[in-house]
Amino acid sequence: MRRDRKQKKLKNFDAYVFIALSLISFSLLLFSTRSFILEIKDTGLSVFSGVRGGVHAISSFFSGTILSIQELASLRREYMELQDRIARYEQLERTAVEIRQENHRLREQLGFSQNITFKHIPAEISGRDPDNLFSAFVINKGKVHGIANDMPVIAYQNGMQALAGKVINTAPLESLVMPLYDGRSFVASRLAQSRYEGIVEGQGNRNSPLLMRGVNKRARDEVTSGDIIVTSGLGGVYPANVVIGRVTNVLFQEFETSFELEVECIIDFSRLEYVFVIDVTEMNND
Repeated sequence: MRRDRKQKKLKNFDAYVFIALSLISFSLLLFSTRSFILEIKDTGLSVFSGVRGGVHAISSFFSGTILSIQELASLRREYMELQDRIARYEQLERTAVEIRQENHRLREQLGFSQNITFKHIPAEISGRDPDNLFSAFVINKGKVHGIANDMPVIAYQNGMQALAGKVINTAPLESLVMPLYDGRSFVASRLAQSRYEGIVEGQGNRNSPLLMRGVNKRARDEVTSGDIIVTSGLGGVYPANVVIGRVTNVLFQEFETSFELEVECIIDFSRLEYVFVIDVTEMNND
């Protein structure tokens, strides 16, 4: 009887131990499984977060690049607009400077025009020969303005009045002027101080000096470099005492009865813009 009870207790104890071990094993299994599931979830979240971060970085890069390209294009357009605006401002500034200079020259010519005591017609040079085959130049006044052939032409430059040439051909609205340096130009002239006379002629080139020929050899000791040459008024073409140029050199030969002078024009024809045509007939009538 007692043995049966002991055996029964042993069986019950084994059952309790089995149940206890089973519960422990199940608990351990449950905890380990839940940790595994959590780790899988964490790993999935980490991978998803990484992919999402990469996609976001790539999209941010491309969107930033596109925005940068758009900004560069916009900046380029603004830069080109500013360049055009600066160019327009510079052109306006140059135009304003040119207008001021033109006004100054016109005021200077107007002041000189008011001091001319005989009838004159102001004109502007409107044409030159680009090949320099002919030295004549064109002015913008003609027959309708009262200009005729052989009228003398004077100019005002660097504060001085000087002879520029004469009219050789006229049209209704334009005229052709032969300058002093033309090889066909001959002007009765004299030395302003000693009053010795001669003929001033051109050599066909504005860079070459004029020549005053036929100066009496007695004038040799009275001529110095820088002496002023003026028109004599003889011949009736040019009025008297209009400045022609300055003596630069004396060409003298002992055996000759006269000598020559090299003369520099007062007028710089390369810068000449405005002239005045003199009505000699009107002056002679006065």
